[in-house]
Amino acid sequence: MIFPAPEASYIVLQPIDLVLAGLVVLANAALSLAWKLGLTGRLALAVVRACVQLLLVGLVLEWVFGLRNPWAVVAILAWMTAAAAWTAKGRISRSFPGMRRLLYASILASSMLVTFYGVLVVVRTEVWYEPQFIIPIAGMILGNTLTGITLSLDRLLAGFADQRPRIEALLAHGASPREAILDVRRDAARSGMIPILNAMLIAGAVSLPGMMTGQILGGVSPIEAVKYQVMILFLISGATAAGVVINVLVAPRMLFDSSARPLFERIEPRGGGPRPGGGGP
Repeated sequence: MIFPAPEASYIVLQPIDLVLAGLVVLANAALSLAWKLGLTGRLALAVVRACVQLLLVGLVLEWVFGLRNPWAVVAILAWMTAAAAWTAKGRISRSFPGMRRLLYASILASSMLVTFYGVLVVVRTEVWYEPQFIIPIAGMILGNTLTGITLSLDRLLAGFADQRPRIEALLAHGASPREAILDVRRDAARSGMIPILNAMLIAGAVSLPGMMTGQILGGVSPIEAVKYQVMILFLISGATAAGVVINVLVAPRMLFDSSARPLFERIEPRGGGPRPGGGGP
């Protein structure tokens, strides 16, 4: 079992400290104005939204932490999962009927199963709904799994659409749907796994991951912080792999009819494309 380190002292930030930190953002605004980037308005909106959203989340979590009610925890997890699915759909450059349901199911199945595994089997909390553990762990797993799932599904749909002549030729020569899109599936799965693999490769050597940094700033022993960070990286890797596998296995089934005819017309282009998400594990 991983035991939390003894409570340590930390520096309490005052409102003036946040104002001083915010002065650094003015450099971004100055750059936008000087180079006429047209980002000043978006920067101001981003600052306001970040502050308001994080303040609201902090107030809600403080209430939930004090309440320690399983239904409140379930509501928070359900909201986080729904928000992740909605965000994922907006990051994919193509869509097809039923994609939102698939995203919700794959995110729910992969992230929540791994989250409960981490809380109940690895950390072994006294109760499964201990908000101090399950909500932060779920948040980190969801945020990072989201990136892998969106990248894999975006690459899958792009490959399915772009390789239409090749897929049709393979089907015409007797290949099964699975054989015709095997390379597309492999490429999609590879794309989805790359972000977490890169994060694990550079962890500690190039950057200090977010959870470890936060714990150290909170006064936790660096060794204890490393233990938690390794646990989170492993859990994220497992959840990402599960989510990617679900998508690359299920999505193609929704793009073929009962006669194994590819339904290319179901794939519709959307604006934008996959954008890196989350701030890292």
